Amino acid sequence: MKSPDMSKSTILVTGCCGFIGSAFLRRMVAQYPQSQFINIDKLTYAGNLNNLKSIEAKKNYHFIHGDILDRDKVESIFQEYKPNIIVNFAAESHVDRSILDPTSFLETNVLGTLMLLENAKKIWQSFDDKRFIQISTDEVYGSLSETDPPFNERNNLQPNSPYSASKASADLLIRAYYETYGFPALISRCSNNYGPYQHPEKLISLAIVSLFLKKPIPVYGDGRQIRDWIYVDDHADAIECLIQNGEIGEVYNFGGESEKRNIDVIQSICDIFDRIRAQKEGESRKLIIFVKDRPGHDKRYAMDISYVKEELNWNPSTSFEVGLNKTIDWYQKNEMWWVPLLQGELKDYYKKQYHL
Repeated sequence: MKSPDMSKSTILVTGCCGFIGSAFLRRMVAQYPQSQFINIDKLTYAGNLNNLKSIEAKKNYHFIHGDILDRDKVESIFQEYKPNIIVNFAAESHVDRSILDPTSFLETNVLGTLMLLENAKKIWQSFDDKRFIQISTDEVYGSLSETDPPFNERNNLQPNSPYSASKASADLLIRAYYETYGFPALISRCSNNYGPYQHPEKLISLAIVSLFLKKPIPVYGDGRQIRDWIYVDDHADAIECLIQNGEIGEVYNFGGESEKRNIDVIQSICDIFDRIRAQKEGESRKLIIFVKDRPGHDKRYAMDISYVKEELNWNPSTSFEVGLNKTIDWYQKNEMWWVPLLQGELKDYYKKQYHL
């Protein structure tokens, strides 16, 4: 099956008012003006139309407010636009929230994926340049010790949270459709993303906005959990590469090759703020507070990306230090984007989760 021609495709992207999806769309809509991009998003608390302000008036971009669980809505989109590429970003994605409410994660992440697969299977009988990209996560592999080798694409799935279990379930569904129907799907599993437009409930964005407001920065347990960090624009580049060059039926691991302990990440952000404010070294670190660890907290994630380097000729291009400084600079210049998000539901969530 030939790879799609990105210069003249119709691409259905789901959940692209969120953090990673919007980074992908901002890149692709500008880069491929002859292709059509259709974005369906439920606009939950993490979906924000302001993430796509720069492209909302583009003729090749179309936004549809809707839920991928809405059978009639999804079917009508497939019938009207007949997309030949689907990139499924739509997901409930915050581990903490999955512990509080597992049901919504299973519904969106598993049944929502099934809805897309079924509709694509119906209309793709005569297509020869079709491709379904499932955006998954490193968390489906479970947890590593500090001395274990990084995850590769052949590791067993051992999810430890309702969120990661729902994403692993969707991945297995994708595999089943490929094996049973020859469905043209690929799975992308990526490490922790960071960068502009990230909702201030995640580790890095929460630390940044807390420091701007001079409020406590909550850190789970002893903060020694290890994550591999990738700048969000590098992830968007990886997905584009996957659409064009990925092999049907394959799984691809992407990461930034930047393993860091959570506490070290937070302290690095604090040190940058000390320099920004020209204040005494270590001053910002006084805002760090340690809170009760969350249940089933995975110790370490790390990705072996040697396969994508060899097969796709892909490498992350943004170092963690450069990406972190760019991210802080963006939040400093875009208070009008993040300040409104700190009210209402998120304020109540902080209080419930961190007792702040």
